[in-house]
Amino acid sequence: MKFTSKITRLALLPLSGAALFCSCAPESGKNDKLMASMMKEAPDARKDPKKLTKHGHTRIDNYYWMNDRENPEVIDYLNAENDFTKKVLAHTDDFQKNLFEEMKGRIKQTDMSVPYTLRGHVYYTRYEEGKEYPYICRKVAGQDEEKILLDVPEMAKGFEFFQLGGSSVSPDNKFLAFSEDTLGRRKYTIKVKNIETGEVFKDEIPNTTGGITWANDNKTLYYTIKDDALRPHKIIKHTLGDDPKNDKVVFHEEDETFNAFVYKTKSDKYLVIGSSSTLTSEYRILEADNPDGEFRIFQPRTRKLEYGIDHYGDKFYVHTNLDAKNFRLMETPLDKTGKENWSEVIPHRDDVLLEDIDIFKKYLVLSERKDGLTRLRVIKWEDKSDYYLPFNDPAYMAYTSVNVEFDTDILRYGYNSMTTPNSVYDFNMTSKEQTLLKQQEVLGGKFDPTNYASERLYIETRDGEKVPVSLVYKKGFEKNGKAPLLLYAYGSYGYSMDPYFSSARLSLLDRGFVYAIAHIRGGEELGRRWYEDGKLLKKKNTFTDFVDCGDYLIKNKYTSEDKLCAMGGSAGGLLMGAVINMRPDMFRAVVAAVPFVDVVTTMLDESIPLTTGEYDEWGNPNDKEYYDYMLSYSPYDNVTKQAYPGLLITSGLHDSQVQYWEPTKWVAKLRDMNTGDQPILLHTNMDAGHGGASGRFEALKETALEYAFFLDRVGWTEPTAQ
Repeated sequence: MKFTSKITRLALLPLSGAALFCSCAPESGKNDKLMASMMKEAPDARKDPKKLTKHGHTRIDNYYWMNDRENPEVIDYLNAENDFTKKVLAHTDDFQKNLFEEMKGRIKQTDMSVPYTLRGHVYYTRYEEGKEYPYICRKVAGQDEEKILLDVPEMAKGFEFFQLGGSSVSPDNKFLAFSEDTLGRRKYTIKVKNIETGEVFKDEIPNTTGGITWANDNKTLYYTIKDDALRPHKIIKHTLGDDPKNDKVVFHEEDETFNAFVYKTKSDKYLVIGSSSTLTSEYRILEADNPDGEFRIFQPRTRKLEYGIDHYGDKFYVHTNLDAKNFRLMETPLDKTGKENWSEVIPHRDDVLLEDIDIFKKYLVLSERKDGLTRLRVIKWEDKSDYYLPFNDPAYMAYTSVNVEFDTDILRYGYNSMTTPNSVYDFNMTSKEQTLLKQQEVLGGKFDPTNYASERLYIETRDGEKVPVSLVYKKGFEKNGKAPLLLYAYGSYGYSMDPYFSSARLSLLDRGFVYAIAHIRGGEELGRRWYEDGKLLKKKNTFTDFVDCGDYLIKNKYTSEDKLCAMGGSAGGLLMGAVINMRPDMFRAVVAAVPFVDVVTTMLDESIPLTTGEYDEWGNPNDKEYYDYMLSYSPYDNVTKQAYPGLLITSGLHDSQVQYWEPTKWVAKLRDMNTGDQPILLHTNMDAGHGGASGRFEALKETALEYAFFLDRVGWTEPTAQ
């Protein structure tokens, strides 16, 4: 289980990721004159200077008026920008459609997840051909009759955006609590359904995080609601059948830098309320059989002490950074949970990050990270003997999957790499035998993993660090500087960007692109230090790492300056904004998805979601030292008169994690200052939030737009069908 619940400006993994492979290099610049001419017709962004003064320093924001989604002028401007982007890229319309159909054609439309068994029932998700959304289903174990718990295609009808949040079945298997978001603001409404009759209770609970936790009495459930800034701040207890207006607040997190959440231990013995900030966590526990009792504090919060808890037998297990930068595992008696009672189970290691644990009756499974890659380690409780699961790719992604059963020898895990589709295995921890349950099918008849190669580089930076970079390309690629290359990175919040498989990405690889992920500082690929060296007053390391990786790839002829493309989303969009200010000459084209670019203004506005909770990530600009440092890299504040590369910038009108006005203002300022002839385009999804379109196919249309932009900028010409 994951122990902390941090809502951040995390981007979803890009869908990046066959057509004819062209061994000849595309010719960059063939549409430059056309686009340069069309850019003169871009929507005119009205300037209305607003003075923003802090610490005696005044900034002028000419586009501050855009910070109002209720203003009709703002909506008109966004629609005009969308129309303009569509016009400028009209010559790629057919290509976008081809890319979309190609990517869609690789998806097995009628498909089913790997089932898992819980309390005598088998649960799974399945899709039907042509449907954007899945069916959530179950069967009685050993029987064939299917029960559709949630008909999500039907639920989504009539909504431009629909997202299913959490779902949880009561311990007696009779009731299903679930949540849904129909706007994209991450404000979920909870509903409860009688599984046998299909009746959905009339009482609905709005403005929640979407998660639901049942007590063991089958009638009490817990959920989390949000404050005006969308911060999860109250844990509420609801009794089935009661009016939600009478629900009881069992915990209120008043510190605006903390987020609250609730869950139940895998043993089903304890309800747990957690509250965490970037650097600190605190938990409260209550026996799940006694929902009318009072939660008690496990270990009082201490600044910079992070911990998470799970239960097994007569002990709690504590995953913590107590005197352990890369975390260690400790245990404590059920009735003595303060840190003075913790004893060590797995020690700290300087070169290994302990990310997660899974507890079974006879085994303990650790998810560790070393040299940037995840390792799964199995330890036998009885004699403490251990071993690692073997993984052979030079770069890969491995993770523990759904493991709800406690008394079992079977570990379910997932594995994929940049050339291996996502695979789910059942691994017998006693016999060490494993069974492949399912591997993602890549349809279309053109995918053969042996036609692709991946490699792992370690690129030295200007200050002597070595950044891992994972690459994939189609065999036949030559290091002669002629290939286009898309360099992707994130580098924030300690989020590790694993080298994963994407069937959509094949549309780039098959057209000669190299795809690379730079595991830069700010992520946690190389341990906690890697994260700490890319945050707060060291944030610029994130940007220089990315630039140094780009320089290396150019110097070593993986690509060239007129073929190097870059992409990042959310906090990775901040990265894009920073590096194009630093080195606009390095990139041919850049896509910044829902980018966090107006850093100083946002971090000074405590009414905006995420601001107060992220002071330990970016710093608090009310402190002049942090204000000055943020100001030195904030993309919006550092736009200057220079020639920028081709830019496609995307946003969502209802985005609650990066407000739509940040990319909107940024585009206006970039155009005003740009001295070059490359296009600067804005595409706003008027119906979605931070994650973009909600359907499995609609999301591919956004990917097709991004890929068409990259391919057009590097001069790709689609071969005419013979």
